[in-house]
Amino acid sequence: MGISRDSRHKRSATGAKRAHYRKKRKFELGRQSANTKIGAKRIHVVRVRGGNLKYRALRLDSGNFAWASESVTRKARILSVKYNATNNELVRTNTLVKGCIVEIDAAPFRQWYEAHYALPIGRKGKKVTDPEDPLNKERSTSVQKKIDARKPTAKVDPAIEEQFTVTKLLACVSSRPGQSGRCDGYILEGKELEFYQRKLRSKN
Repeated sequence: MGISRDSRHKRSATGAKRAHYRKKRKFELGRQSANTKIGAKRIHVVRVRGGNLKYRALRLDSGNFAWASESVTRKARILSVKYNATNNELVRTNTLVKGCIVEIDAAPFRQWYEAHYALPIGRKGKKVTDPEDPLNKERSTSVQKKIDARKPTAKVDPAIEEQFTVTKLLACVSSRPGQSGRCDGYILEGKELEFYQRKLRSKN
């Protein structure tokens, strides 16, 4: 028996059984879920209705994540799935789906922040002495003036700064890995971050 997405086999709103007057149709088909896992990128191309293509991601290890309050997007490594409102089994098996909460590598965002504001983030009590470090490099007067003008807006939410100290950020997946073959999303901030941190604490 194939997977079917028809509703003819279901009872009507009043509870009556519907008559069987035809077999399954091609346009009612369903396909197996992708169950995208974390691993070296592997994508299958599926030809669908109308000659269109879907990109079925079987394994992904990175995606583009947006830091909305700073208006910046960076490609980051996905480390693990931390929470899924639908099913805890998807967390245990590290399955990537839209709406799941993942832990991503904070390094690309730290590099951007320190280059943009020339301020340290997530380096609690560590003195920066390396001359090669972006915080210590020499800048022209005009560049220094630009950076100084940005500094008043450099304040970061303490909950996010705390995550930078362990170089892992919580993010939400907003793309559909089984349909588009990508795992893109956004970093959790504000009330949404508080909500999911509470959920994770209560789960543990």
